Amino acid sequence: MLLHQPYRGPVRKLVLAFDVGVVYSSISYCILHPGNVPRIELVTRYPAQEHSGGDSKIPSILYYDSNGTARAIGAEARQDHIIESAEEDGWIKVEWWKLHLRPRHLDANHITDNDIPPLPRGKNVVEVLGDFMQYLFRCARSYIQESHPSGSNLWRSLENRIEFVLTHPNGWEGPQQTQIRIAAVLGGLIPGTEDGMARVHLLTEGEASLHYCVDNTLASDALSKTPILAPEDGEDDDISASQGVVVINAGAGTVDLNAYSMTLSPTLIKEIAATECRLQGSVFVTRRAHDLLQEKLSGSRFGTSDMVQHMTDIFDCTTKVRFRNPEDPSYIKFGTLRDKDVQRDIRAGQLKLSGQDVAKLFEPSISSIIEAFETQRKAAGTPITFVFFVGGFAASDWMFAELHAYFQSLNISFIRPDSHCTARVVAKGAVSYFIDHLVSTRVARFTYGTESIALFNPSDMEHRARQKEVFRSVSGILALPRAFVSILTKGTLVSEQQEFSRKFAIRRYNQAACSQVDIGIMSYRGLLQKPDWVDTERSLFSRLCTVHADTSKIAEKLTLKRSAEGSTYYSMEIKVILLFGLTELKAMISWEDGVSHRFPGGIASLTRAFQGEEIR
Repeated sequence: MLLHQPYRGPVRKLVLAFDVGVVYSSISYCILHPGNVPRIELVTRYPAQEHSGGDSKIPSILYYDSNGTARAIGAEARQDHIIESAEEDGWIKVEWWKLHLRPRHLDANHITDNDIPPLPRGKNVVEVLGDFMQYLFRCARSYIQESHPSGSNLWRSLENRIEFVLTHPNGWEGPQQTQIRIAAVLGGLIPGTEDGMARVHLLTEGEASLHYCVDNTLASDALSKTPILAPEDGEDDDISASQGVVVINAGAGTVDLNAYSMTLSPTLIKEIAATECRLQGSVFVTRRAHDLLQEKLSGSRFGTSDMVQHMTDIFDCTTKVRFRNPEDPSYIKFGTLRDKDVQRDIRAGQLKLSGQDVAKLFEPSISSIIEAFETQRKAAGTPITFVFFVGGFAASDWMFAELHAYFQSLNISFIRPDSHCTARVVAKGAVSYFIDHLVSTRVARFTYGTESIALFNPSDMEHRARQKEVFRSVSGILALPRAFVSILTKGTLVSEQQEFSRKFAIRRYNQAACSQVDIGIMSYRGLLQKPDWVDTERSLFSRLCTVHADTSKIAEKLTLKRSAEGSTYYSMEIKVILLFGLTELKAMISWEDGVSHRFPGGIASLTRAFQGEEIR
């Protein structure tokens, strides 16, 4: 196990990590005492499952009444009397709701909004997330108060010094991260102030999984004494040498892949390829099973929507988990001895499915993982020597067997830790991230920049093709709109606190309009090394945030300028700065008027538009 260093902070504080999953969620925590070695704990007792012997996860399910009030959450939502009340009073069951947060560019042909259970009328996904996190917070508070000596006094001493680590899939970006922060405010975790927001730390599920693997598996005595790959030419493998490592976190909704160059003695970890995120988690195997059952049972008395859903639920809990061999049939035991339909392979209350048909349900997920891995392997400068397979989907022996065969053919060690499918992987890894902060450099997943104008160049073929769009700018120059200026390009290695910046000239007709500057930060997800225009691949550009800066002080000092054509305008220079060394993009605007000023970025749904504005 990785040896944590004593906590060096001046005061005691609490770290709470929430792993909100599509199907299950969990909480881990650590009380940091100055001078003491941190110890990561799990919340293992929740309402409605207090007597189950300890469980570190709860279902990500909520019931809402017609007024939009949450009436039951987590394990409580599975109690018989709750289900009965829900049917009698018309409560709405909400599940898989996390997928409503997904970035739309992650959409594929296999999923649309119609495939995800709807939200209650009048509730959006941020509000649902806020309700759910509020519930997790209450559960954490109760558990700590009941599990520690003088727990109530302990909680009172810590409740204003709580650091929250909230995890999300690799593919969630700035807009989704902002929604998570808003939900944290709605859920009462933090106040909506700058100080409150500073206590929320957003982390990808992939990197949380990496921290768990380092803490619990990679650094274990058992692994350090075992060669990662079979020795060649009689040479011993050295666990202290730099190794290429990929962590596959296969969950219910998404599959996240992270690639690292890793040295354990001393511990040095660098990201070597952009993270991957695929919407091919275990729930999509279940959804494909639903479609298979619907087709197979169509026209029979077993083909009603309720019966198909009942069989799908049983498949999800039993058949899917037990599937191991496509040569053997699989069964869904759903009824009694009297339930029979030989034409549809139903006998004695059991539906028989071909093993080959069940294997096909897994195939898109397996292929997607392999495709994502190959993308990372080609981008990584370090050969990949072993792969870790964690997450709830890793519990599938068929998934493991298929992927093991693939990686074995590449002479890559494929490892599924003993605790691979428990809720502790992401939750405990998230706290470990806060304590250890192991990853020193990361790889920019996309190209980031902003929209600007370009000076018209009649000798440039692309400019000539856009000649109809030429206009005379505020300063009198001929220019083209919708140009894209890259600030941080895809694949760039980024260390913590490393800044990437570009200078821009802001020119406006009105001096008063110079009192505020709004710059939209965009990401480009396409293949071009240097995208020049935002309208050539419009669907591949996304607005991440808008940085708002109060520049009224500098505006007061601006002097009127005159263009060659005789028009007048005001001009000032700013610098747009991106920091991407941590797991969350930060954007700022800076300028100098004798003193250096910086304004941090934030998400905005609307950027103020100034009449007669030039950003170049």
